[in-house]
Amino acid sequence: MTDLKNARPDTLMSARELFGIDSELQVPAFSQRDEYVPEVDDAYRFNPDVTLAILAGFTRNRRVMVQGLHGTGKSTHIEQVAARLNWPCLRVNLDGHISRLDLVGKDAIVMRDGVQVTEFQEGIVPWSLQRPVALIFDEYDAGRPDVMFVIQRILEREGHFTLLDQNRVIHPHPDFRLFATANTVGLGNLTGLYQGTQVLNHAQIDRWNIVAKLDYLPRDEEAAIVLSRVPAKDNEKGRQLIASMVAVANLTRQGFAAGDLSTLMSPRTVITWAENCEIFRNPALAFRLSFLNKCDAAERPIVAEYYQRCFGEELEDSWVHEADLS
Repeated sequence: MTDLKNARPDTLMSARELFGIDSELQVPAFSQRDEYVPEVDDAYRFNPDVTLAILAGFTRNRRVMVQGLHGTGKSTHIEQVAARLNWPCLRVNLDGHISRLDLVGKDAIVMRDGVQVTEFQEGIVPWSLQRPVALIFDEYDAGRPDVMFVIQRILEREGHFTLLDQNRVIHPHPDFRLFATANTVGLGNLTGLYQGTQVLNHAQIDRWNIVAKLDYLPRDEEAAIVLSRVPAKDNEKGRQLIASMVAVANLTRQGFAAGDLSTLMSPRTVITWAENCEIFRNPALAFRLSFLNKCDAAERPIVAEYYQRCFGEELEDSWVHEADLS
């Protein structure tokens, strides 16, 4: 794409052919890639329901929020759909350092013909609104209130954006799309797992047309992803090791759901554990450094029991009861 502002989707793609989904949906797409299009990750596994929700966002201009626990691949899911549609995509993390000025824009001093002049520089929201861009707000439930109210206006399908400093109203590009990811659904840190999340304005949550929930993958699919990230383990012994790792991760998730643990292993942690196995050549030591040391001391015996059940060996007692030795 030479001029992103004037670009429009110029082809249709089959959801069935692209994602293996039982659907007749034809999705608009771009025939050429742009510098803002994410790279395709062939190892990524798509959740059919969440994929359909995201495709509805691209096809029908629906505002889609993907909610789920950490490490489920929420943002990556949206990016990988965009990558296969050649749709330009921008991802903004709504951490505590993102301000209203970052989103809207601000005056800046620039050089023009050797002279310093003050010029308004557009923030990420007005820039994206004027282009066929899929804008993703990451960690949506961690955004500051002043930032969230900037976003509220563009949540409406034809929501115009007013730049007060410029006396200008921006009309959204017909192919601008808006997505968000969140660990909670705007109800705050109910589980104690996500410090910093906010209780969101219900009027704003109500403006999201679709809320899709993304859970962790089935064991076999999660193991396949870990193997794709750590190909050195793609042998009989390595596959058995990865299967045991994923089994431990699933037990921590069940323990978290039952209230026995205050933390859990995400697929990201399992990948880190497998990578650390390549460094330390010791699954138990890698487990300690990748996950066990992140756990509350009182919960380590439970986690050690999970490890013993899946690997058939005990962790070193000093690792499990380290806090008792001080």
